[in-house]
Amino acid sequence: MAWLVVAFLMWDAWQKDRAAPPEAAMPETVAADPSIPDAVSFDAAAVPEPSTQAALDVVPEATTSEAPARSAPVYLENDVLRLTLDARGGSLVTAELLAYAEEPKPGSAPVKLLTTESSHFFVVQSGLVGSPVAPSHQDAMTVIGGDAKLVDGADSAEVSFRWQGGDGIHVIRTYRVTRGSYEVAIEDRIENQGSVAWRGNTYQQMLRVPPPKKSGGFTNPESLSFVGAAWYSPQDKFGKLKFEDYDPKAPFQRDVVGGWVAMLQHYFVAAIVPDPNSTAKFANAMLPGGRYLIRALGAPLEVAPGATATSASMLYLGPKLRDHLESAAPGLGLSLDYGIFTVISQPLHALLSWLHKLTGNWGWAIVLLVVLIKAALFKLSEAQYKSFAKMRRIQPRMAALKERYGDDRQKYNMAVMELYKTEKINPLGGCLPLFVQMPIFLALYWVLVEGVELRHAPWVLWVQNLTAPDPFFILPVVNLATMWLTQKLSPSAGMDPMQQRMMQIMPIVFGVMFAFFPAGLVLYWTTNGLLGLVQQWYIMRRHGEPAEPAAAK
Repeated sequence: MAWLVVAFLMWDAWQKDRAAPPEAAMPETVAADPSIPDAVSFDAAAVPEPSTQAALDVVPEATTSEAPARSAPVYLENDVLRLTLDARGGSLVTAELLAYAEEPKPGSAPVKLLTTESSHFFVVQSGLVGSPVAPSHQDAMTVIGGDAKLVDGADSAEVSFRWQGGDGIHVIRTYRVTRGSYEVAIEDRIENQGSVAWRGNTYQQMLRVPPPKKSGGFTNPESLSFVGAAWYSPQDKFGKLKFEDYDPKAPFQRDVVGGWVAMLQHYFVAAIVPDPNSTAKFANAMLPGGRYLIRALGAPLEVAPGATATSASMLYLGPKLRDHLESAAPGLGLSLDYGIFTVISQPLHALLSWLHKLTGNWGWAIVLLVVLIKAALFKLSEAQYKSFAKMRRIQPRMAALKERYGDDRQKYNMAVMELYKTEKINPLGGCLPLFVQMPIFLALYWVLVEGVELRHAPWVLWVQNLTAPDPFFILPVVNLATMWLTQKLSPSAGMDPMQQRMMQIMPIVFGVMFAFFPAGLVLYWTTNGLLGLVQQWYIMRRHGEPAEPAAAK
């Protein structure tokens, strides 16, 4: 059953690889100047009254006749994030995750979740739409104070930008980070020094080019992980949309209170969390140049002459760490997506994290987790191996029946069923426990695939990266030997010679395949196999009897 499930997942990954279009060169419009995305036309005068505000299905363009060139970068940094902001629009163009290196080697650069590199283009833009005119994500703003970095003794650091319009509308946008947090607070302060009321909305949007498709199929967890847009609302819960499923003729739109929108990828997530106490309008769009957008438009605002209003939202830019995600926003923990195994995977992940605190090593935590699961399922496994023991005991008699009836499969099957009935053997007794155990082990597999905690984590001696293949193939070889010995202990009565040869080849096939799996996953399979082998040997030795002679009745 395990082999069949693995084979199906391999086939499914292979189909996805075949269906994916060939990787094309990046459009020149992005490569030439990725900092200036195209914009869809927007009529500022068409912003409805707050009472009749409808979801906007357009992206605002610059309120000036020409988009200004990109300005000098402004930096904002705490102990886990280094952000680069552009005064053109006051947008976030780079986010480096200081605790996560690109490569598991000294001196490696940190992971860039946001970047203007053409092949991984991914930015977060902020702006306002309304009347009189307010600054969009294309308009030049003035930096207040310059770069900011968290210093000893301080709990936060911030960078601010100012925009002044000809109609007396002033906007101050502030980005704030706090110590140890991947959350970025965004505040827009709107001051109306004009003679007419300002009506409009603030917005944040994420714009990205899909990252290059990873190859490797089932042996490369990154190629299996979901990459695309996601959202959450208390009413509809968690939803997601792959980039290839964006439909320009039927864009996604939702009115949500207390939700968020995000872009997901393997290990990391970027999310926009609007004010949880007001209605935000979520929408997506496809833009020229192979770019994809998801946006949160804030609640309508009205600022009377001489008055001031403030709009606040938050970004999460970081790893899929459940504790951080759950504290950032309700439901954001669901971005750690285990698919159909979520109900089982979440408690397994919590248990694995607890074991890591106990051992201080993710490799030993995996080993202990498999031990605990094996112990919890001991009774089921015992029933399975007892059935195997009985089957093994009557193998000579089944071989004699096969010789007696030759190619007459009907008579042979009837005789075998009668033998089962006489010996009180349930032929499904060895299979039923597998149906119970398999969802648990597949759920654990997805925990290991999605767990950013295991990324570049060492185990012992030769395994210094649980997310890379075993460099000396020791674990795959041990796994191959374990599968071969398990096969020797398992009954094979009734198999024809072709089936037996295929079963003999399977350990070699899987041994070679596991050589390319991440070491953490092979450690899981090998530990599970070794414990199963010991358990099977013990139970069959305890409950089994020597095989009967072929003539026995």
